[in-house]
Amino acid sequence: MTYFAPETEESLTAAGLQPGRMSYFAGRSAPMGAVGAGVVTATFYNFSPTLVARSIPAAWELASPSALVQARFAAVDAALRRMLGDTVVASPEVAEAAGLARRAAEACSVDGRPLAAAHLDVAWPAEPHLVLWHGLSVLREHRGDGHVAMLLDAGLSGLEALVCHTASGRGFVPEFARRSRGWSTEQWDAATAGLVERGVLDADGGLTDDGTALRRGIEDDTTRLGAGPWLHLGDEGAARLGDLGGVLVRALVAAGCFPDGVFAGAR
Repeated sequence: MTYFAPETEESLTAAGLQPGRMSYFAGRSAPMGAVGAGVVTATFYNFSPTLVARSIPAAWELASPSALVQARFAAVDAALRRMLGDTVVASPEVAEAAGLARRAAEACSVDGRPLAAAHLDVAWPAEPHLVLWHGLSVLREHRGDGHVAMLLDAGLSGLEALVCHTASGRGFVPEFARRSRGWSTEQWDAATAGLVERGVLDADGGLTDDGTALRRGIEDDTTRLGAGPWLHLGDEGAARLGDLGGVLVRALVAAGCFPDGVFAGAR
């Protein structure tokens, strides 16, 4: 939600950043401190190093990481109030979901998980809707860090992983993925050709049976590695958080949280 909400760029630009992709790269990496472009490229995984280097480390000359962490919380507050309304934001259901999300996040093992560890080091906000968002952000980064480990184990570079993602037909539209991640057409085509040669993609760029099995194995292993916080909640707690979150997600989607022309499959 945060990455598509206009409030994010507005808030981080007000904090000193330049308009455009800088707000994404600096906002998401700010919990790690004033890191270099190499760290951001490595941890975010599927972005072109050239694209990252246009924003990082220049962003830290314009705003401190701590200021950007707070600016992002302000953006989330404004975006959730706009899309959900003050009544929902202050509801008992949001408070309950926040408590569950925090319990799960605080149970995360951060060994080998730099983005999750950095986000978990951020001081928890006071407002329940921000606690919920922050807890889910920790959980997202926790799974994402594990996913990167499994992609490496499968021998997929960041660009190759992105190509496979779009080939599934259930993620980003290929052209949006290529442009938003900063890859040239030549780089994209070369990665595609390499995956065809490996038998991951067919001649039309779709996943082969082996490619589908590869992706399924990566996702299954990512889920296995990331099960700790959900096991901590238990079946009942995890199901309850899923139910409460599902209601909020549907409301956000109905409010236009995701722009058109970005995702290939239904959200």
